[in-house]
Amino acid sequence: MSGGITSYGGSALRGGFLAPGGTVSVGVPLPADGPAPAGGNGNEAGVPSAGTAGPPTGTDAPATGAPVPPGARQAPAPAPSSLRTGSGRAPVSPAGLPRDTAAGGGGRPARRVPPSLAVTADHTYAARLTAASVAAGTDDGSGPAWFAERWTLDGPEPYAVSLPLDRPEEAASDVLPLSDGRVLIRRRVAGRHTFSLLYPTGPGTGELPLGDLVCAELVLLPPPPDGMSAYALVPGEHTSSVWLVAGGRYGPEHVADVPGRCSGGAWLDRAGRLLALDRRLPGDGPVKAVAVDLGRGEVTPLLQITPDSDDRLLLADPDSGLLLIGSDAPGEDRLGWGVLGSCLPVRFPECLRVPGVTLTPFAVQPGQALMPEGCAVALRVDGASGSWVGIWRPAGRRLHHVAPPAGWLTGSGFWSGEGVLHLPYADGDTPCAVALLPAPADAPYRALTDDPCGAPADAPCRAAAGGTEPSAADSTPPARRPVPLGEAPLTEGSGPG
Repeated sequence: MSGGITSYGGSALRGGFLAPGGTVSVGVPLPADGPAPAGGNGNEAGVPSAGTAGPPTGTDAPATGAPVPPGARQAPAPAPSSLRTGSGRAPVSPAGLPRDTAAGGGGRPARRVPPSLAVTADHTYAARLTAASVAAGTDDGSGPAWFAERWTLDGPEPYAVSLPLDRPEEAASDVLPLSDGRVLIRRRVAGRHTFSLLYPTGPGTGELPLGDLVCAELVLLPPPPDGMSAYALVPGEHTSSVWLVAGGRYGPEHVADVPGRCSGGAWLDRAGRLLALDRRLPGDGPVKAVAVDLGRGEVTPLLQITPDSDDRLLLADPDSGLLLIGSDAPGEDRLGWGVLGSCLPVRFPECLRVPGVTLTPFAVQPGQALMPEGCAVALRVDGASGSWVGIWRPAGRRLHHVAPPAGWLTGSGFWSGEGVLHLPYADGDTPCAVALLPAPADAPYRALTDDPCGAPADAPCRAAAGGTEPSAADSTPPARRPVPLGEAPLTEGSGPG
């Protein structure tokens, strides 16, 4: 593996998914690991479940607290080399990490779970809920004192600013950073969810109340691309609603209703207008990803690999259109990928089937507008021994296992456009730091005469002969009929011509 870790302390969518004008093409084809082609109210409960645990890694930071339940509303591998750390501390030893693999038999995708550190879309600020240490002999039995903490990431060196108030926060509160340095906090108080903006002011912390929502369950959505607003999802059994909770003219503002019970959340464009949600319609049907136009309040289907499969969107990159998808269409829960605006099928790589682990994508390399297959993807790998980092590219078709720094805020991180993974970490010696991990290089394709899925771990699968047209070669591809699953054999090289 090349490279090493460096840390410093202190519009309309096109093609097989969503077509021009908002019309939808469903029945996305499903080959296996082919070539790398160039006003309603919510009520009741349920949050996506988390993945399992995995090997030597940094320890989890204090959790931000899982979102509480739904309801009605009322608004007012080998260790990286060339290691250099500002604190003089190395990443956890990767002893016992699985080898890089080209095939496997597991690696089920996890449901989306909030990371322990939320980062703005422009990577300027981050925020988390953390706990103050209890002085010896002063513990009154009430537990740790929680408070919000803001990280500044766009300077020469990252640093953290504590935002405590005159009262401790509840561990179940959520925080979300804004690009102007303020931090949104969501608290649950007497059956309602309250929202405030926190900001440093001299030696203290200022607070600007934004209003509240009365509902049983509410989930903060990931930071939107504009960096100055925040949205929340109120799931319900029959109807879910999207609310603008920061950045509006007054208090929480209702934006859209989505029939069915929704979860997840991923932004599909840089304008922050198209939001993807995973929806289950009443009647215990399958889960399907849908796209919500927040400007018009319109809901359109986004993913349908087979009529009965659960098809979730786990992560999306607005620049390249790369989508990371979790689906049981191949017969078991698998992690797959596709390209928004492409007529090529969803792929389910064999290298992402790793026995005994759960894979959760958390970051995609930005700025690769014409190269979705070359985007580096960072995945949280949870296994029996703990959690670590996986790095994969669709074109490379190989999963690299990497030990994160000690104290990694598990599941948090972001890529630079040049392919350097930033992993935030904190522990007793280093309260705020970011480890820099260059993406390992993938070996070039070479022809194999044997079964590609049975190739040695150090040999990538061969490219197939069919379906290799560049996925972004034409900005306005002609409309093509997606091949239903029954017409798309799960074999190497299958795909629409």
